[in-house]
Amino acid sequence: MTPVPEGLLFGVAGIPHSCPEDSSLRAVEHVLQSGLEALELEFVQGLKMGPETASQVKQASRRHQIRLSAHAPYFINLNAEDRGKRMQSQDLLLNSLRLAAAAGATDLVFHAGYYGLKTPEETYLNIKDSLREILSIARSEKIAARLRIETMGKKKQFGSLDEVLSLCRELEGLFPCLDFAHIFAREGRVNSYRDFYQVLKKVEKKLGRLALKQAHIHISGVKYNQTGELKHLNLEESDLRFDEWLQALDDAGVSGTVICESPSLEADALMLKNLYHNLREKKPAPQPR
Repeated sequence: MTPVPEGLLFGVAGIPHSCPEDSSLRAVEHVLQSGLEALELEFVQGLKMGPETASQVKQASRRHQIRLSAHAPYFINLNAEDRGKRMQSQDLLLNSLRLAAAAGATDLVFHAGYYGLKTPEETYLNIKDSLREILSIARSEKIAARLRIETMGKKKQFGSLDEVLSLCRELEGLFPCLDFAHIFAREGRVNSYRDFYQVLKKVEKKLGRLALKQAHIHISGVKYNQTGELKHLNLEESDLRFDEWLQALDDAGVSGTVICESPSLEADALMLKNLYHNLREKKPAPQPR
């Protein structure tokens, strides 16, 4: 088994802007050339990757030692009013998980759905029931990729931090994707070292230390209003205190993957990687006991 590296690996959501081809296969190689270590494959507009390409992507990621994750289609809604549409969403999420595993992704991120006309409590139960079925099938098929429910930025979407952590605690095999831009936009706060650190300790308290050692994190700048997230921004164009966020991640001992979703993608991802390693180099060495 390949040892899991300590600390964070940095990557981008989708094909880097500087990649010469609009190709997931070429993007794996280009991520390495860009100085990054991770790539989130974007299935957000549908499952368009065929089995042969998935196999090639998996081989390329192993050859170049790029950590892959994937993002399921945006139109999944496990709380749809129509039962048929809920079942379609279940099938789509399960097929996304299968494709992610075939492409060598360790994790599949997804948006669970919307409250619609239902209460948050009703929505929670509907989504929980749907995910329980999906996870049961995934276990029976021994699908290797982990299923990760994302914290969401719009208040009409299911996916507050508390909702995500509660579901992950209740359902074996479900893990969080911590999107800090979304957490910030939804709450209108969580934008200081203390705030970030408290979120991380809450994750640890609810889900255990392993949740921080195998974290999957999204980050970008964000524009928002009273309804929550409006759109992603480049980090330096937003008021998100990403330097304090990086410090909190390091102090909390977080390992895993950071996926940058800023419009500039690899430029912001590289900036974060460099800042992170600079602050780690400045950290005093532990004193012998």
